[in-house]
Amino acid sequence: MDGKPTETEAAELATIEKSEVETQEAAATEPADADDPLLRDIIAALKTVYDPEIPADIYELGLIYSVDVDEDRNVAISMTLTAPGCPVAGEMPRWVENAVNAVPGVNNTTVTMTFDPPWDMSRMSDEARLALNMF
Repeated sequence: MDGKPTETEAAELATIEKSEVETQEAAATEPADADDPLLRDIIAALKTVYDPEIPADIYELGLIYSVDVDEDRNVAISMTLTAPGCPVAGEMPRWVENAVNAVPGVNNTTVTMTFDPPWDMSRMSDEARLALNMF
């Protein structure tokens, strides 16, 4: 034995590493305090905002990268778009801000657009895939 893994062991290790990365990515899309009633209400508000060209809400599409609520109930949202040239790029952050500001208990909302990492279809929930018939 030379200490090198066999092809089968290497394949198993790659599968485990890929699974761990996917688990970490999935956890990153779900806020840490998902049991917090305010956070649940914020997520419900985000689910009322739709990309006009896609029949699924922005939360289920995976366009929301993070939702952070500070001790003063100010909300910071990091989000993206399906493509940088999205026709509603200038309007969607305002839609998100207005939807979240309407949640009782929210003091103020700041929306930051980012394209790093770029959005791809792997960020979509099963609900969005079902709505778009993309299995």
